[in-house]
Amino acid sequence: MNHQILQPEDWPRPKGYSNGVAVTGRQIFTAGVVGWNVNEEFVSDSFVDQFRQILINTVAILKEGGAAPSDIVRMTCYVTDKRDYLNHAREIGAVWREVFGKVFPCMAVVQVVALMEDAAKVEIETTAVIAQ
Repeated sequence: MNHQILQPEDWPRPKGYSNGVAVTGRQIFTAGVVGWNVNEEFVSDSFVDQFRQILINTVAILKEGGAAPSDIVRMTCYVTDKRDYLNHAREIGAVWREVFGKVFPCMAVVQVVALMEDAAKVEIETTAVIAQ
């Protein structure tokens, strides 16, 4: 295994992410990935549907570099509506487990005014590290 979860002993365990991860290996980075299909078309304006498609798209990009969801160490999630994210947290968790399994990288979620693609409700950047 090329990751070590960094969890201070007296801190409560975070839900759905890790406070820190130490890694060694080949690094893979994605651009900001949005929830459109391979034809760059949004097929849904649902936050959860776009989130699912982002995870599917991320898996495809990582695969090109020889990585898998288990190699993800950090993600930054940009949302246009914090409430939309929080109101769908349970569904997002189910989609996460469906596509990624039990993967808990370091994660930041940031609300932004807008994303470059007008139809996008969420955009995610990912860093993965694979053993060399």
